[in-house]
Amino acid sequence: MLQRLPSYCPESMTELWTCVNSTLPGVSRKSEGWVGLGCCELAISTECRRECKQVRSPLSVSLCPSVCKPLYSCITKNEIGSTCCSYAGRHTTCREYCQAIFRTDSTPTVSQINAVREYCQSHSRELLNCVNNFTKSYPIRSPWTVSLYCCDRAEQSHCQTACRKILRTMNTEHEIMEGLIEECGSQPLPQDPLWQCFLGSAHPPSPPEEETPHPAKMDQAKLHCCSKANTSLCREMCEEMSTNWGSQTWQDFDQLCEYNPVEVQLINCLSDVREPCQLGCKDLGYCTNFNNRPTELFRSCNVQSDQGAMNDFKLWSNGTIKMPFMNIPVLDIRKCLPDTWKAVACVLQIKPCHSRSRGSVICKSDCVEILTQCGDRRRFHEGQTPERICELLSPVDDPEHCIPLHTYLSPSIHPTSVVEEVIHPCNPSPCPSNHLCQVNRRGCLDDFNCLPYICVPACKLGEASEFLVQQDALIQVPSRSAPAGCYEVCSCGASGRLENCLEMPCVDTSKACVVGGQTKSHGSSFQIDCHHCSCFAGDTVCSTRECLSEDSSDRDRHHFTGLPCSCPDHFIPVCASNGRTYPSACVARCMGFKDHQFVFGQCRLTNPCATKPCSRNQRCVTRFRVCLSDSACPQYECLGRPSCDRNTVEPVCDTEGLVHPSLCHLQQAGKSLAYWGHCQVPSCRASQPVCGHNGETYRTVCDAFSDRVAVDYPGPCHAVGPLADSAPDSSCALIQCPPVSTPGCKAITPPGACCPICASMLQILWNKEHINIFSKLQREEPVTVQDVLKVLRLHVSVPQCDVFGFLSIDHVLVVLIAPVEQQPTPLQVEACSKEAEKIDSLINFSSPTLMSHVPLSAFLSSQLQTSYIVSSSVGPAPSPGLSLMLGVLLLSATPSLATTLL
Repeated sequence: MLQRLPSYCPESMTELWTCVNSTLPGVSRKSEGWVGLGCCELAISTECRRECKQVRSPLSVSLCPSVCKPLYSCITKNEIGSTCCSYAGRHTTCREYCQAIFRTDSTPTVSQINAVREYCQSHSRELLNCVNNFTKSYPIRSPWTVSLYCCDRAEQSHCQTACRKILRTMNTEHEIMEGLIEECGSQPLPQDPLWQCFLGSAHPPSPPEEETPHPAKMDQAKLHCCSKANTSLCREMCEEMSTNWGSQTWQDFDQLCEYNPVEVQLINCLSDVREPCQLGCKDLGYCTNFNNRPTELFRSCNVQSDQGAMNDFKLWSNGTIKMPFMNIPVLDIRKCLPDTWKAVACVLQIKPCHSRSRGSVICKSDCVEILTQCGDRRRFHEGQTPERICELLSPVDDPEHCIPLHTYLSPSIHPTSVVEEVIHPCNPSPCPSNHLCQVNRRGCLDDFNCLPYICVPACKLGEASEFLVQQDALIQVPSRSAPAGCYEVCSCGASGRLENCLEMPCVDTSKACVVGGQTKSHGSSFQIDCHHCSCFAGDTVCSTRECLSEDSSDRDRHHFTGLPCSCPDHFIPVCASNGRTYPSACVARCMGFKDHQFVFGQCRLTNPCATKPCSRNQRCVTRFRVCLSDSACPQYECLGRPSCDRNTVEPVCDTEGLVHPSLCHLQQAGKSLAYWGHCQVPSCRASQPVCGHNGETYRTVCDAFSDRVAVDYPGPCHAVGPLADSAPDSSCALIQCPPVSTPGCKAITPPGACCPICASMLQILWNKEHINIFSKLQREEPVTVQDVLKVLRLHVSVPQCDVFGFLSIDHVLVVLIAPVEQQPTPLQVEACSKEAEKIDSLINFSSPTLMSHVPLSAFLSSQLQTSYIVSSSVGPAPSPGLSLMLGVLLLSATPSLATTLL
């Protein structure tokens, strides 16, 4: 809690910071004040605060009537704490756990009390008796349950609403009072009905009989994380605080778990919920070296963190860095490596999000170096050394998992003019607190007030959560009272709450997988030969590609094609019942389809409406899709002729090149659907066929993009590429590939495709059983690849990048995050790679930021390949139109939104 204080209290509040620095429990008394001085700010009236700071004893405070109960409470705790903790003597750990009991005006928690007993019982019986006497007498109550009825006495409606929100989200009386003063715009005068209610009595009147007590407040986003705890203490604390708001505070969790190296997964998960990693940082006035970094990930790049870093540096200049579990004495950091200390303060506040660890811990070698040079060894505790301190604070020295300080000791290399090539419309969010900001990829039907973002109504994941999901989304959350591994799927309703929840079968997360004599825990990923595998509740799930080992015979190498079952690489396509085109009947059979479950020919070249599957009063509209679930997978929709909702905007393009606000409007106009999304005029009217990465032939490049498939090469599909790098030359050798969109780009080739693309690629293992359950919960509606991509692209925050993908022929989900400009700049290529790294990390760490969304919650693990620029040399310009990667998207009907299409 104390470390977060600089984020909210600027350095100009000198009185506050003087009090904080000098009057924590256990600090020696000084002649100019007394140990209760830090409590004076809790006094409400100015006169009370003034006299409090002038007196030598708490008994001398005479001007403060009952409105100063928070002050008296704090003074009492401070005095008792000084007495109790003094019995710890020279035992530092015992004293620190004792001080945690008295450090705020929150109720002492069970875990805090147990920690004192564990660490102090062998040192001081007097301390234990003193703490026990205090904790037995301390009133256990929640400000929310006590004072919620007072909110109705506020005269202004906005104050009533703010009051309820404050009481439900803040723990201490001081926080609540400060929040009410700010939101209601009035001073706490006893004659004000609102404040009279709060301050007049410690015991509110009993609620009317017809009122029922409010259920315990939940934060199901944080509850997702609790199963990641490695210690039972931290897991139980996490669960208690996530399911029963008001029973505990986060302070004891901060003390015991926040810096515990064995709880890295838990802490990173909670960080994702509280402060998700976002691309880009700018407009900082103190941490200026963090500006102009549009392709780096940060958790907290904002003015508050910038101010917090400046306050941290000033506090540390007093000679002590105060941590929840230790104090680090340092020399004058204004003279000893000041730039390095500033970088440390900014790193801890701005929180760079490394792609692998996602933590914001500085590297151990940097920690040791600055403490060796600037640590005040005369004041080190017995046994303290820079190495031992850093072993606790920064135990990692691998630059893949820690933040090297030299990165932020100098400004960004990018000039402002280049930075504008990548924008971040939702960082910071311009939307109301109950709305979610999303990149506007739909475009607009006119240019008037067309913004690069949209604000959509949202729900919180529980009454006490600030984690938002968009309205109508399906969300997987932990069950409220069931054990770990039990979930329910809910929808975000128009009321702003999760509703219509349905239970899912529980998953036994205690079951491990035994692979090659080794035990793999649930959720872990590993390699078996060339297979990427994941352990899920005791079952080993692996990719099904063929492997060619080093000791393979010459005969095996000769017959190896890199396709499933080593099928020949002939392209004689068949359309299977899941809507996916396979390059041959051999591959389809290998992937489990019976002969009656596929027909010869490509799926998108058939006419699913030819058999007239709809009734006479309905119209058949083709809707090609690839299904992941085992339910029926129709390639059409039967539509009536209802009146169209004017508020629904999901543009579609007809075969005449005209855009309509929705499929309903197109149907009313009597037109035929060409593809979903804005019409790409005029390129797509006369465009030649193209082959997508999924082996489907599309009539136009825009037809491919509307299906969220990127283009492999121009012309009809007539070849299939291997799935393994070690495969011999395939039929792709006859394909003339277009040049990549950016000269010098280290491109990647998707599995089964022929041509490289300047994009980053995720290959995702997924759980078929969960996908089938999601389908059943949706009344047997199929779960499709397009459904997955639609949700996944909401997590790409840069409009210069978009999401494409397909189901590979060996049933791995392939996702491409690619730049949408015709000739992307190196910075835009890098931004798309960073977006891919972010999503890959969220999948592999099972972060609720991503994995709470259905159907993404069926993801098991991901493998990442990124594109990057290897040379700045200028080669031949890409052929416009035949580069075909993504540039034609810029020819939108809405030029002002060229970067926010589809």
